Amino acid sequence: MDRHFGVLCALALGILSSAAPALASDRVLPMRFELRQEAQSCADNCRLFIAATGAISADTPATFRNFVNNRDLQGATMVLDSDGGSVLGAIALGRQIRALKLNTTVGRLTDVAAGKSDTPKAAFSPLADCESMCAFVLLAGIQRSVAPDARVMVHQIWLGDRRDDPTAASYSAEDLVLVQRDIGRLAKYTADMGGPADLLEVALRIPPWEPMHALTRTELRQMGFEPQEQAPRDTPVASLSTVNYAPSTAGDRPDGLDEHGWSVVNLRGASVLGRRHPLTIEGDEIGSFDLTLACSGSDGYQVTYSEERRADVGATSAPLTDVTVRVGGQTASLKVMSSDIQSKTGLLVTQASGTVPAALIRSFTAPGSHSMMIGTTNSKSRSSIRVGNSGAHRNLPLLAARCQKSARADVGPSKTGGTAPRR
Repeated sequence: MDRHFGVLCALALGILSSAAPALASDRVLPMRFELRQEAQSCADNCRLFIAATGAISADTPATFRNFVNNRDLQGATMVLDSDGGSVLGAIALGRQIRALKLNTTVGRLTDVAAGKSDTPKAAFSPLADCESMCAFVLLAGIQRSVAPDARVMVHQIWLGDRRDDPTAASYSAEDLVLVQRDIGRLAKYTADMGGPADLLEVALRIPPWEPMHALTRTELRQMGFEPQEQAPRDTPVASLSTVNYAPSTAGDRPDGLDEHGWSVVNLRGASVLGRRHPLTIEGDEIGSFDLTLACSGSDGYQVTYSEERRADVGATSAPLTDVTVRVGGQTASLKVMSSDIQSKTGLLVTQASGTVPAALIRSFTAPGSHSMMIGTTNSKSRSSIRVGNSGAHRNLPLLAARCQKSARADVGPSKTGGTAPRR
């Protein structure tokens, strides 16, 4: 069973790539390698590049061995643009890079007219990401450079077949043995490459439901990536996982919600589809949240987001001002009803609610693995968390049937006199 540093989900996933501009789809294809000569104004000192774009798989080391066969790559720089991938594949690829004494950097290559040169030429751009296990491949370079416009992003190792909805999955003792074995291998590899333990520590504290952590310029220097000194581009604020809770008093929380999937439960006499999720900042749990869907006519569902978090965790503890729900390209905003520190508990309690289009919910609950991104904003920070759909496909029809039954029960004979019943 392959382990991955995985995304939105992930630490993520990695074969050969052309030196043409990398499209989003290129990053999920197997990593491929292409040889290019630097095209910028470099006179007789042009660098030899190896474009490496795509996902790292168990087959990537063999692919790279075939690529380097009978090639003189002395002094070459591998240009990485990857979502990451297989732990063992990345370790083996990194050891090959070190054996060949290659340099590494993060970027993309765009082919240009080669003229009479035997080696195709390409222009270098630093606008690229090296995610998950790619960061450990980057570490293998004799010289490593990370331009300010490039990003190195890390996350935990996770079982590849359970990274889409990790809190809903079950894990055996054998699974834990496999993951711990790979962490040990990665720790030894990091030491062999001359990297600090800090790199592995930062990666391992980011759970798979949080967005990946983008290493800061300070962290890059401390971890031996020798970043180039220029004004860096803006990087995302450190992620904080947020999702929904039931209403803001403990007595109003739906019974029966847990972290293992979506279920239909009763809330104040009405059926809701809901799920509970841990609320974390870089792996440190600071609270929890519930997200619930309730009947709201034929064109949508009433979505309620409720969370409780500790109020002593810096910028992320300021009251929330915005909450959004996103599935694929569809985004809906919820209205923040309240976000206050409770005097009795000292917790920051937030509740937001709004009607979300039925099409967005159907997209999320369709068969297969799908994710919902919950974004939150306060005056000092932004955050997001990925929530899986385990149990949603099976239970949404139950909620829809109860919604229809409730709607039929509300339709009665018209009133011509007296007082109509309160609803």
